[in-house]
Amino acid sequence: MIQDIPTHLIAGPLGAGKTTLLKQLMRQRPPHERWAILINEFGQIGIDAALLQQDAEGVALAEVPGGCLCCVNGVPFQVGLNRLLRKGRPTRLFIETSGLGHPLQLLQQLSAPPWLGILNLQPLVMVLDANKMAQGTPLPEAQQLALPQAGLLLLNKSARLDSTAKQTLEARLPTCDKLWCEQADIRLDSLPLRQAQVTHTHTAMPPASSVPTLPPLWRSTADWHCHSQAAGEHHSIGWQIHPDQVFDLAALQTWLLTHPWLRAKGVVRSAEGWRSFNALPAEPIRWQRSDWQQDNRIELITAQRPDRLVLEQGLRAVINSD
Repeated sequence: MIQDIPTHLIAGPLGAGKTTLLKQLMRQRPPHERWAILINEFGQIGIDAALLQQDAEGVALAEVPGGCLCCVNGVPFQVGLNRLLRKGRPTRLFIETSGLGHPLQLLQQLSAPPWLGILNLQPLVMVLDANKMAQGTPLPEAQQLALPQAGLLLLNKSARLDSTAKQTLEARLPTCDKLWCEQADIRLDSLPLRQAQVTHTHTAMPPASSVPTLPPLWRSTADWHCHSQAAGEHHSIGWQIHPDQVFDLAALQTWLLTHPWLRAKGVVRSAEGWRSFNALPAEPIRWQRSDWQQDNRIELITAQRPDRLVLEQGLRAVINSD
């Protein structure tokens, strides 16, 4: 029977370092523990699982794309989490929320049926970009409202801050455990835990869904799948492209720097092998080796409605013709 799984909810704004934190923690997974990670993304493509794939030994991964978990239809969320728990039968669960999501609402959902008794929610972990906050960049309202409920504030990207800047920022934050770090590099045993196990009346898991997750249907190597959506002031557009297509990394970087975006992620095949990127504006694009080889994936989150035709015309031009 699956019950009382220690569950860590990881929240924070776009680009604060939530996925980086998961990568750091996955490298510390005790051999006797089975982990599962549910990733929520604003866009429709789903790229974070591909970014984590390289460190995923002993870890079951699943994604719920298309908006924050508390806003998307409850059925995809329940089915996705249900499948993940049945597949991985984890001894520890991590849930990474969308940077555009609502952590407080999700905490309420995870504390109620059908998850009551199945999940043992641990104190909320919030990852923050300390450098941006020190410069006066405000948190989105939903993230700001969640701060008082956090059990740990991970003040990431703090290397440039001196002691005075840190004290000034800390005075603006709620009283709770805080860790200053770079690259979200913390010890696994730094995660907050409840002092005592909470006993719940066990609730049966939702019935397993028989609907399979189908891979893209490729009619030819030149076939593309584009997905876009809008929610509030934010837009996303993403592409799944045949794995035989090979990108010119230098040209792709130029394409990325030519268009405005709030977040850019991807995993692509190149002449140097499969490479991933997870970029923020005004920061260097860093290419990392990736074990993902299912397909090419590129996704942008923007503040303005993207021009699909213009974007695709430029993107197709950065594919090696030979």
